[in-house]
Amino acid sequence: MDKNLIAIVVLAFAAVAAFFFVLAQTIAGRAQLRRRLPGGAQTYDIVAGQSKGGLNALVAEHFTEERFGVDAKLRSRLRRDLLRAGYFGNNAVNYYIFARICTVVALPCTVFILTRLFLPTMPKLLELLTVSIAATVGIFGPDAWLSRRQGRHTQEYRLIFPDMLDLLVVCVSAGLSVEAAFERIRDQLEKKSRALGFNLQMMGAEMRAGRSTVEALTSLADRLALDEASSFVAVLRHSVELGGDVADALSVFSDEMRYKRLMRAEEQANKLTVKMVLPLALCIFPVILLIVMLPVALKLMSVFAR
Repeated sequence: MDKNLIAIVVLAFAAVAAFFFVLAQTIAGRAQLRRRLPGGAQTYDIVAGQSKGGLNALVAEHFTEERFGVDAKLRSRLRRDLLRAGYFGNNAVNYYIFARICTVVALPCTVFILTRLFLPTMPKLLELLTVSIAATVGIFGPDAWLSRRQGRHTQEYRLIFPDMLDLLVVCVSAGLSVEAAFERIRDQLEKKSRALGFNLQMMGAEMRAGRSTVEALTSLADRLALDEASSFVAVLRHSVELGGDVADALSVFSDEMRYKRLMRAEEQANKLTVKMVLPLALCIFPVILLIVMLPVALKLMSVFAR
């Protein structure tokens, strides 16, 4: 290891150590100042369920949308994507900006330092390509993570949605209003899906703030990004506007959703035969062929040897 490489490693280590030292001092100073203020050191976010002290306060103050040029349209889209991915905190957009900056800066620097340490003889062009790939992963990694979480939550909502409709049918048939029925079943649904419980809690807060039931349900369907939720809102709107029986409409719609869930399960089961072809061809069929053909090959080799 030459002197230049040692100097680069020492400087990189010193820069990282200085960054974390300044960060720790800032957090400690703000925490000490917050403890001296009247009214307690920390507040509590009911929706996110997290304390706003320390790193949360630092992210909320320094990684704001205005500082990094996030306009209202982009913020609305980011907020919607984060809600669909299950991030319900008030500072979710700030944490997204913080994560983007950390991945874009930290990942290429880490790859560069590791290549210098363990692969000092790597060509410059290959090293530049490796760092560029790491930077690309850092740029698109947070969005890919959000898309993956959105897909997982969509599948979770799709499985639980028929059960939610069944509970709504029972509550509405017992004489409760739609708003009271959602409040009644929220705790039961939160045990199965924490994200769905938070969404119902946000819907209840919107209705208490003055929005109509149909408008709050439309906002819920937009956050869930589920076709079944959009159809449910349409059915409920027609029943409310035309004066029909909400319980009967929910009962019919619940039966349809349960049938669709059964059809999706059968579809996934029918796909298994096609999905098993590739593992069988790559893993099991060569072994069977080897077991069948190996004795014949050995016999032929002994015959030709004689």
